[in-house]
Amino acid sequence: MDALPSAPKRPLLVIGWIEHIDLPDLGLHDLRTKIDTGARTSALHATHIQPFEKDGAEWVRFVVAFDPTHSSQVIEAPIHGRRSIKNTSGIPEERIVIRTRFRVAGRTWTISVSLTDRSNMTFPMIVGRSALKNHNIAVHTRRANLARPAAAAPP
Repeated sequence: MDALPSAPKRPLLVIGWIEHIDLPDLGLHDLRTKIDTGARTSALHATHIQPFEKDGAEWVRFVVAFDPTHSSQVIEAPIHGRRSIKNTSGIPEERIVIRTRFRVAGRTWTISVSLTDRSNMTFPMIVGRSALKNHNIAVHTRRANLARPAAAAPP
């Protein structure tokens, strides 16, 4: 019996350890993000994280405010789950996880993102290895902005 033909594979995309990405479902664009293959789960800086019920489902409302170029926004999203995730100190903490579309270098797919206060961190978001898995992406550990150079990023 012949094997079924596999779907065409996307060409390898090499991105830098820092990239500017979009989360279009959340209205967040051009976020300076650390691509962190040492982290399993992606994390987004959020404050005032408040779960609530909407139409019988669990939702979360949170505030994002990154820097002077991004105004503060209140965002609502369905809760995908809750997970115990180790913070940068290695201490597990329970976090709310949402699912949202992620875009880098013109490619878009859905990822899981945990919500946490990253105000003491350099980057408002980290993209973990689970978000990159199965998308034919390699991360250049010494280069930044390979997907879309910062100088060419739209306003």
